[in-house]
Amino acid sequence: MGGDRAAEGGGSGRRPARVVVADDQTVVREGIVILLGLLPGIEVVASAADGLEALRQVAEHRPDVVLMDLRMPRCDGVEATRRIRAEHPGTQVVVLTTYGDDDSLFPALQAGARGYLTKDAGAEEIVRAVEHVMSGEAGLSPNVQRRLLERLSASAAPAPAPAVAPASRELPDGLTAREAEVLSLVAEGLTNAEIARRLHVSTATVKTHINNLFAKTGVRDRAQAVRYAFQRGIAAPPPPPSEKRVP
Repeated sequence: MGGDRAAEGGGSGRRPARVVVADDQTVVREGIVILLGLLPGIEVVASAADGLEALRQVAEHRPDVVLMDLRMPRCDGVEATRRIRAEHPGTQVVVLTTYGDDDSLFPALQAGARGYLTKDAGAEEIVRAVEHVMSGEAGLSPNVQRRLLERLSASAAPAPAPAVAPASRELPDGLTAREAEVLSLVAEGLTNAEIARRLHVSTATVKTHINNLFAKTGVRDRAQAVRYAFQRGIAAPPPPPSEKRVP
């Protein structure tokens, strides 16, 4: 049977890709394992319910690829990806997740993931991503590639004057750069939905950042948050209204 599957895997006689599936939802994980078992050129060697278990399975089975969910207990997919790439560089990681927002995508890629697919990906996309990362290429869906290009284009464009404190200055109360950015936009008077559109993330992600920065700074509402942003130099207060009178 192994020879038959190898023959199916592109007709090149290449052995099947050995894959570990990591997902904390039992039904989803078992469904992915069943799906992969039907695909040519892929052999599922183990599955894991969280990031720590994924690390153990990688150490035991030395797979070629881990299909990694992001939101898992004990050790999330980003941290598990970082540790797998550091401890087992021969194993590549393809993220397979429900979340397609930038706050999930870019940390996963920075942690070392070579592929990123959302769970609405078809079987052909999954096989293609696995083949690509095994051959040293990136296994990214077209939508993810487009967003990466947009991010690169935006970073190459001249940046407007920053509304938050410069990177060389330590942010107060343990705020992260992203939380400070969200706070500066709150100070501009933007709603959560407007901030989400500005930062290309979900509204739920914006709410999480706001809850975190409220907890860190001790403010209770948006008015206090705006005052805090002005006092700490995270946002510039608006200029006073003109004193000129119209004749």
